[in-house]
Amino acid sequence: MSETPWLTIVGLGEDGPEAMSPASLKALEDAEIIMGAPRHLALLPDLKADRIEWPIPFSNGIPILAGLRGHRVVVLASGDPFWYGAGSVLARNFAPAEWRALAGPATFSLAAAHMGWPLEDTICIGLHAAPLSRLRPHLGHDAQAIVLLRDGAAVADLGAYLEGLGFGDTEMTVMEALGGPRQKVRTAVPATLPADIAHPVCVALKISGKGAEFTHASGRADALFANDGQITKRPVRALTLSALAPAFGEHLWDLGAGSGSIAIEWLLSHPSLSATAVEVDPTRAERATQNALHLGVDRLKIVNAAALDVIAGLPKPDVVFIGGGVSQQLLDALWQTVPMGTRIVANAVTLEAEALLAKWHGHRGGELLRIELAHSKPLGSKRGWSSAYPIVQWSVTR
Repeated sequence: MSETPWLTIVGLGEDGPEAMSPASLKALEDAEIIMGAPRHLALLPDLKADRIEWPIPFSNGIPILAGLRGHRVVVLASGDPFWYGAGSVLARNFAPAEWRALAGPATFSLAAAHMGWPLEDTICIGLHAAPLSRLRPHLGHDAQAIVLLRDGAAVADLGAYLEGLGFGDTEMTVMEALGGPRQKVRTAVPATLPADIAHPVCVALKISGKGAEFTHASGRADALFANDGQITKRPVRALTLSALAPAFGEHLWDLGAGSGSIAIEWLLSHPSLSATAVEVDPTRAERATQNALHLGVDRLKIVNAAALDVIAGLPKPDVVFIGGGVSQQLLDALWQTVPMGTRIVANAVTLEAEALLAKWHGHRGGELLRIELAHSKPLGSKRGWSSAYPIVQWSVTR
């Protein structure tokens, strides 16, 4: 049997050691040193171990913990350390042979049990260190969500955020110190939230109101994206996302990003996806940044530069989209830069760009698609078709 690692990560609830497993209790009894937040340390009974308060910011505690190698150390974390907890950070910084984890009940599990909600059908999001806008794609009528928040002030901020988006009728069940002797549960709508909410806190939301919902299909409404006209319009965006074909864990380059709509819709497809958007115009780059944050995407990297100047230094992509500024030089550079197997999709509006894509299609293969759309508009007392500029789309795998 292998030797017990020197570091044990123990999940602790607000009820303290009373609900701990025998293995967690033994780890505490055998520990020489226990590290944790002051509120966690205060829940412990008298033990022989020395106690060290984990500093703020959290990252400052990593070198302190590393210096304790050779001792039997317990680090206390809330509930399940690997569900929006400290566990993943510790696992990144220490070798697998150095640590083990003994999880307690997650706050999400306790909250779902209190509400009587099936956890598998409930949106669970940690917002204690993330913008409230991360909730935005999930705001749909009658949706149920449990969110972790930093403190009582953040609950008020969440209420104001929901009101501002038209979801002021949302039922908010505020749960403080859930599962412990200080537990307090109150239900209100955003306008009537209590002012004396204390940490630790989570909130169960039953979404209601007249706010706009997001569709879960690609090709979201153009009005969602602030833009100056430099935007891939909704129908073409839907076809482009289909051609880009996002798959688990892939990274996108969006070159000539404009409003950022392609990269944002790419990221909305799945939380495992990542993207780098390159936009030469600083106003557009800032607008794309704000669009991403407003629409709940806080993992989009915006690079304000010309694509040719920066692609050599970007993280390697799985997929590339060229939405503006396609040129012979850019295609040459891409072909030399991106790894084999990279999917490339380019859209062209001008005759010159169309001819370029046709030439590359002839040399490199792939698929060439011409997209022609028309919208109805008044024509005297009747209606007629108004055609948009045709789009030529080239899709190829390097």
